Amino acid sequence: GKRKIHYLFEDGKEMAEEYDVKTGQLVSRKWREKNTLGGSGKWQVEVGEPTSPLLGALESELIKESSSNPVFMRKDTLTSFQWRIRNLPYPKEVYSVSVEKEQRCCVIRTTNKKYYKKFSIPDLDRYQLPLDAAALSFTHANNTLIITYQKPKEILAAEEQLQKELKKIKAANNGDGDCKTQ
Repeated sequence: GKRKIHYLFEDGKEMAEEYDVKTGQLVSRKWREKNTLGGSGKWQVEVGEPTSPLLGALESELIKESSSNPVFMRKDTLTSFQWRIRNLPYPKEVYSVSVEKEQRCCVIRTTNKKYYKKFSIPDLDRYQLPLDAAALSFTHANNTLIITYQKPKEILAAEEQLQKELKKIKAANNGDGDCKTQ
């Protein structure tokens, strides 16, 4: 049900994207760079569920963060960028979401000083588009704060063009084999 696209860039960066086959919607996007010794670094999740470390034998003995901590993740729709922050129990009136144009980021604050988060929108940075406060909105339901930023028409047009190109590409293999470049 998913289509995985792997990109290798000339500067050594890698990007892996997964799309839903039926809807064409982006499910996940991860980036990886070479480390200082030339080996592959760790994947940084830009869109989708944050990867949880594999449970090892020593995991029960190590210190780990509380499962009630807020979890910040991005999950886009076809027309908007969307971030979800789980485990935020405060009512909607407590939250304030704003745009910091000079720092090119969005800021989430609570009036009770219990949560503060700054995050950028890498897609807008890649296209060098300005942030628009009017495109930003938020809602709160089921202990989850949902922040929505409407995609600008330039990004919608670029994604439509990308979908056309991806439909032309035939799958290299249908298995989950390890792809090595030569």
